[in-house]
Amino acid sequence: MTIDQSKLSTSNTPFAMIDEHSAIPSEQEILFTMHTVFRVVEMKQTAENNRLWEVQLTITDDNDPQLSTLTNRIKEEISGKGWHRMGKLMLTVGHFDQAEELYQELLKNASADSDRAHIYHQLGTLQHQQGKYPEAVKFYEKSLEIKRKTLPEDDASLAPTYSNIGGVYKNMGEYLKALKYYEKDLEITKKALPPNHPDLATSYNNIGLVYNNMGEYSKALEYYEKSLKIREKALPPNHPGLATSYNNIGLVYDDMGEYSKALSYLEKALDIFRMSLPSTHPHIKSVMNNIEEVKKKL
Repeated sequence: MTIDQSKLSTSNTPFAMIDEHSAIPSEQEILFTMHTVFRVVEMKQTAENNRLWEVQLTITDDNDPQLSTLTNRIKEEISGKGWHRMGKLMLTVGHFDQAEELYQELLKNASADSDRAHIYHQLGTLQHQQGKYPEAVKFYEKSLEIKRKTLPEDDASLAPTYSNIGGVYKNMGEYLKALKYYEKDLEITKKALPPNHPDLATSYNNIGLVYNNMGEYSKALEYYEKSLKIREKALPPNHPGLATSYNNIGLVYDDMGEYSKALSYLEKALDIFRMSLPSTHPHIKSVMNNIEEVKKKL
């Protein structure tokens, strides 16, 4: 471990030397606070024993720009207050049993319809992420039913629930039902958001995915291209979302037998993924495999 004193906040000392208080002073023990964050510098196997690894760490603090960026991004993604925020965090990291236990307890104590609607939505997301699609639809529908009692049909807060129900039906292979809910999401999103908002691109992309699964490639291409047009304006040129659009369009052209066009879009996707993702990321391997298959066909 490397500790650069200049990088530490004067109001916060994250560790204490406790060797003189230790039962074994020769070990020169250091006690770190629970919130201490280290940057991983290098990991390597030890020469003496290949079952042991040496990890080099260097301490950071709240002023570290990359740590601040990451922390702020997590704060944006894990919105909400109190136990509701904790539940969202549990869903994000995949602690489904604990999340379900928490949400069921919150549901028992919920006094407002708005709270109950939110909890049902989160329980739907929980079931959705575990592949329990019929259960997910039931929870999403309960959430939607409560919201529609007090909100207008085109209220922006209804769009995510419509979109999620569409996603469940897509995963179940019930494409006509998926289209119905995705189109409702798109209708609301178009009214609620500016024309170049990334969420609108996602709505178009979702409908494109359904048409692609149905084998209606011209319609899939139409919606993918609408999504791409927005992402090209709204996202930085090395954003993975842009690469996803190029990849989707490339795969449609592949299915249509237009292999030269497919190759062009897939290579664009690969370039962006290589710029924005770690070299071992599965998206990179997937696009490389797609390119290889298209080259064989050419």
